[in-house]
Amino acid sequence: MATSSHIEWTEATWNPVTGCDKVSPGCAHCYAERMALRLKAMGQRNYANGFKLTLQESMLELPLRWKRSRRIFVNSMSDMFHEDVPLSFIQDAFDVMRRADWHQFQILTKRSERLLELDANLDWPEHVWMGVSVENARWLHRIDHLRQTHARVRFLSLEPLLGPLGRLDLRGIDWVIVGGESGPKARAMQTSWVLDIRDQCKEAGVAFFFKQWGGVFKKRTGRDLHGRTWDEMPRAVAADRQPRRRIPLVEQRT
Repeated sequence: MATSSHIEWTEATWNPVTGCDKVSPGCAHCYAERMALRLKAMGQRNYANGFKLTLQESMLELPLRWKRSRRIFVNSMSDMFHEDVPLSFIQDAFDVMRRADWHQFQILTKRSERLLELDANLDWPEHVWMGVSVENARWLHRIDHLRQTHARVRFLSLEPLLGPLGRLDLRGIDWVIVGGESGPKARAMQTSWVLDIRDQCKEAGVAFFFKQWGGVFKKRTGRDLHGRTWDEMPRAVAADRQPRRRIPLVEQRT
């Protein structure tokens, strides 16, 4: 389905793939899994398989029929770079995004190894933003993988933030989203972790978006960080519209 979204940093969702598998601690209390099982119980046909990975071919061309420009979160209920999603299907989705150039598409993955592996096989229009999720310091290598891709806009989703991240290498990163975990059994996020990331973004000139404090009742904890909300968005890519240069790992370590 493609629907309006209550996620603060996007406007709509489009799910040509549904279902996923847990790969790291950030997946432990997956909201998408809870939602998929609820939709299955309600008889929603796209979720007849529950949270088992399913290609939704009938949904592929939906953005082409969505005429008003929107910022669209791709596969909010799955992961485009899941190992069971064929390259050909990913390329078909990228072709739709390329043709639907009045939208902005936001893709997010925890499978950064496969993202980097497939990067050279993908056409990266400037209105397709690519992001990786990082929940604690163990998974910082996902940022290195993202940095090496040809994505024109690169972003980080540090949600659910489960620990301090230390010094971040933000070269080649355009946008950072931070959020605490919400829902049943939500794990707490410390203020100091958030402020450290915000300050690093300010120092590096990277747009910073604070999504939520989270918790079991996220509406109560809200989105204020030291008396204000942070809703910064990434700047436009270079005016010359040339593909962004890869930043190989060897450069990062010099």
